[in-house]
Amino acid sequence: MTKLRWSIPTTLALVAGLLAAMPASARDTGPIKDPIPDDPAPSGLGLVVEEIAQLPKSEPTPPELVVDPRLKRHNRINYVGELPDGSGRMYVPDLNGKLYFLDKKTRTPKPYLDVGATFAPDFFSAQGLGQGFGFVTFHPEFKKNGKFYTVHVEAGNALTTKKPDLTPQPRTAYHGVVDEWTASDPTADAFQGTRREILRIGFSGRIHGIQQIDFNPNARPGDAEYGKLYLAVGDGGNGNVGDNGGDPQNLAVPQGKILRIDPAGNDSANGKYGIPADNPFAGQAGKVGEIYAYGMRDPHRFTWDTGAGKRMFLAHIGEHAIESIHDIRPGSNLGWSEREGAFTFDKADRCFLYPLPEDDAKYGYNYPVAAYDHDPPPGHSCTSDSGHAISGGFVYRGAHLPALRGKYLFTDIVDGRLMYTEEREMKLDPAGRKRAQIYSLQAYDTSGKPVTMRQLAGDNRVDLRISADGKGEPYLIAKANGKIWKVVGTRQFADCKTVPVRVSDATAERDWAPVTPSKWRFPGDEVVLAEAGAERPGPRRPFEYAVLRKGPVLGSSQVDAQVRLDTPVEVTNRDVIIVFGHKSDTEFYYAHLSTDNTIYPHNGIFAVNNADRLRIDQQWNGDRRVPHGAPPAITDANWHDVRVKHCAGTGEIAVYLDGSRKPLMTAVDTTFGSGRVGFGSFDNIGRLRDLTVTGTRAS
Repeated sequence: MTKLRWSIPTTLALVAGLLAAMPASARDTGPIKDPIPDDPAPSGLGLVVEEIAQLPKSEPTPPELVVDPRLKRHNRINYVGELPDGSGRMYVPDLNGKLYFLDKKTRTPKPYLDVGATFAPDFFSAQGLGQGFGFVTFHPEFKKNGKFYTVHVEAGNALTTKKPDLTPQPRTAYHGVVDEWTASDPTADAFQGTRREILRIGFSGRIHGIQQIDFNPNARPGDAEYGKLYLAVGDGGNGNVGDNGGDPQNLAVPQGKILRIDPAGNDSANGKYGIPADNPFAGQAGKVGEIYAYGMRDPHRFTWDTGAGKRMFLAHIGEHAIESIHDIRPGSNLGWSEREGAFTFDKADRCFLYPLPEDDAKYGYNYPVAAYDHDPPPGHSCTSDSGHAISGGFVYRGAHLPALRGKYLFTDIVDGRLMYTEEREMKLDPAGRKRAQIYSLQAYDTSGKPVTMRQLAGDNRVDLRISADGKGEPYLIAKANGKIWKVVGTRQFADCKTVPVRVSDATAERDWAPVTPSKWRFPGDEVVLAEAGAERPGPRRPFEYAVLRKGPVLGSSQVDAQVRLDTPVEVTNRDVIIVFGHKSDTEFYYAHLSTDNTIYPHNGIFAVNNADRLRIDQQWNGDRRVPHGAPPAITDANWHDVRVKHCAGTGEIAVYLDGSRKPLMTAVDTTFGSGRVGFGSFDNIGRLRDLTVTGTRAS
């Protein structure tokens, strides 16, 4: 590939794209239909996953109250971690009640503690996606003291016989309860010991309760931080409506906050834990001293980076549109429900977000360091499941997957997408305008076959989470089939060999077979489509193209060339195409490189198989409120480097532009396993030079 060529039109297009990704300015006061148009971009990187366990089936309690089909899963496992005792045992909580240990060698699951049975009949997991046995974390000195901590939900008689601590929400219907357990033998594979209740919080809604509890892994004995327990407490599902709609911004209540407590202390109001003196609101009248950060709707998962920065990252599930990652500091205010991400939330509008006000800086909100939006389809009910919810991850600092180092790995719970962003790019911006780019990850099985987590989970709703073992190596967990996969490697997308065939110096007329020879020119060092093509009978496909007939028919192939659009830049639907896998005039693939990325036929990867062209690239977001594909490919009249790689065995297709190491577009399709390559357009003019084709000879 030759050196990247910049131009004024290209630079302006990039600036325009960056501006589009920013929150709208104060001069724009109307609703925003596409808050974050720069959807996760392809990374060209993939995770190789290996199934290591499947946990037993389970049902919510009480089963007769289950009405939400999203609770009817194989089971409801939501985390996997490693015991901090050097034993190599891993643990898995199931929201339906049981805590499992996985054998170090076989990864066979065995029940360690039945939390649901312990608190029956008050234990409740039948309504609400996070209700039940929500989380477990082990004290850093578990090997010595046998202590670990759980959070679960109670209803029924508990609502009248047990009293919440701190301030419950009006019309409390559920209690989130944190308990400390002490195992008499920390090495045992089944719990025996004692327990005590630490904290009980009352919620009026059945969602957004206590999502996670955990210790900071960066703390060491003797540090003020050591042994402090963090709790991610949601808004109870009512943070934007009703008489408790202001709870996330109200420092007198615990809902919609991250709390920080000392389980070994006793100066709390109930005398069962301590309030760290260095908490940002400790000792302040009218404020809950346990609060560490606030302004949250559904603080789903938090982790600390173990790298030099030691930063705390929180994945926050949004209401209308925004799934976000935040860099949490003491006293951080995420802005809910005045803000969703870096946008204004209007409680009277159930569908759209709005621009930030001119005076936004005075509020000091903590805006996302990375975020993506929902892109719901037209007609989508603004109060129904959007099909998106972020599940927080962690910054990879492990030893076995060097390609992932420094990347914050996370997933989308619902659709099972795998994503990352670079930790070094995740920087706080008080204005909310700068965010780290999010990239998508491909998944592969151990044979090298590209797969999706939906395929591995056997369901369109994956209910996917990501977590890590004691060495920081990643694992994936799906409720859909109750399976756990370990990430055992990484792969580059479309990393097949395209040797030994090599074809170059192919600019003579004899080297090409055009659809309409009279429209083409071959001056010696270029291949020129000099006259626009016209639509032809048969399947909808490029109007005019020429097939390279020099060299053999190829299986896997790689096309490297420079292309230029000669159609004036004022034409917004300009395009050139690279053909590959060509078998006949109605059977081939093509990569469409266009100025426009907002309509179906433009700027994508397509298959023509004796029928209308079918868009197959992974970047097209389909029938959405604001449909679009990858960023526009060619917006000027300059030469651009293009690479198109097709791996016949796996069906992987990647399109690269201007020397970028990350693909502009990707696809996985196995319709055509061999064919020839070519160049053309729909109804525009352009040219090609410096062509080199490599590949494997078709069998």
